[in-house]
Amino acid sequence: MSFNKKIKKDGNWDIEIRPVSGWKGISLKEILEFKGLIYLLVKRDLVVFYKQTILGPLWYIIQPVFNSLVFTFIFGTIASIPTDGAPPFLFYLAGSVIWGYFAHAFTLSSQVFVTNAAVFGKVYYPRITVPISISISSVVQFLVQFVIFLGFFFYYKSNGFESDISFLTPLIILICIIQIAILSIGFGMVVSAITARYRDLVMALTFTVQLWMYLTPVVYPLSEVPEEYKTFILLNPMTVPVELFKSSFFGVYSLSSEAYLISWVITFIVFILGSIIFNRIDKTFMDTV
Repeated sequence: MSFNKKIKKDGNWDIEIRPVSGWKGISLKEILEFKGLIYLLVKRDLVVFYKQTILGPLWYIIQPVFNSLVFTFIFGTIASIPTDGAPPFLFYLAGSVIWGYFAHAFTLSSQVFVTNAAVFGKVYYPRITVPISISISSVVQFLVQFVIFLGFFFYYKSNGFESDISFLTPLIILICIIQIAILSIGFGMVVSAITARYRDLVMALTFTVQLWMYLTPVVYPLSEVPEEYKTFILLNPMTVPVELFKSSFFGVYSLSSEAYLISWVITFIVFILGSIIFNRIDKTFMDTV
């Protein structure tokens, strides 16, 4: 859909709302015009999601810590998978925090048409503002969990773990967050367009995200992946941001310049493809939802 303003000869504004197909449907100017709406959507997501919970935002802390404890026991103690010299719990916590941001943003973005059908059918606003607001609200969750990770990181450093944070670490983290945000929006738009017609995919999302995590170096370092499988793992666009995030704290870099390039090319392809599909479905989804 597109929101266009045209001025008549008599000087009055004429507002025309019409569908626009393809990439033209994404207008940065239009998104900026609705930045107030994005703020309200972010505020709504943060308030409503935990409004009727007992522990509230504490779930942000409990989930990655509990996951890390389980991963430490299963993959660190039982399977004895190396962690590039990092304390196992800290290694798994880093992976859980960065992956949790993607998983949360992607899962919610994948259900945009289904969960917002009642609103979309009554009023027009750029539909892409919803997945954008989801990715922003998910950053809040990431920041809370990241603070917890930093607490454990400095605790381990004070107990002998040798790892120096570079002055480039904040920039590296920002780049990782930007790439994951683009990926979650892109993949979310693709899947949301499909779930608008086929609700079965909503049921499969949890399984898909879980399987995707094991295809990403979250519970194992990239350096431990056999060479014959490494190319396949690097084609996963989430591999680079996850591995880069962990490397910025643990100091073990296993990525080549080609891996960065491939990851970002795939990221932009996914976003552009998602935008095109999202806009096409936007014109007709009310007939199927």
